Amino acid sequence: MTNDDNLLGDRSAQEPEALQTLAGYLERSLDGASSVVMIRHTNELCTVYLGNPEGPREELKQIGAISTALANEMLESTSSGVNLMQIDGQTYRFARSFTEVDGMAAVVFSTE
Repeated sequence: MTNDDNLLGDRSAQEPEALQTLAGYLERSLDGASSVVMIRHTNELCTVYLGNPEGPREELKQIGAISTALANEMLESTSSGVNLMQIDGQTYRFARSFTEVDGMAAVVFSTE
């Protein structure tokens, strides 16, 4: 799986890469009325999915992969629970939570 390096097109470089990447995934989740689910499968890589983390694992749609360092920056830039933040002029309201998917820890960003 390759990275979606330019999810937001040519948006401002003023925002940290982690927030720009998160915003791109949140936009995709809004389009599909689903959650963004990140699972770290290795020490270096997090796989990103769209879907319901409480549903069957096979129904999660893999949409990308990001470095663990970038995923950690996303976590440092957001808080558990409800977040309201502006990224590149767009306001995002989402909740960050944790769950397990197939026995693996997962971070969930939900816009619902």
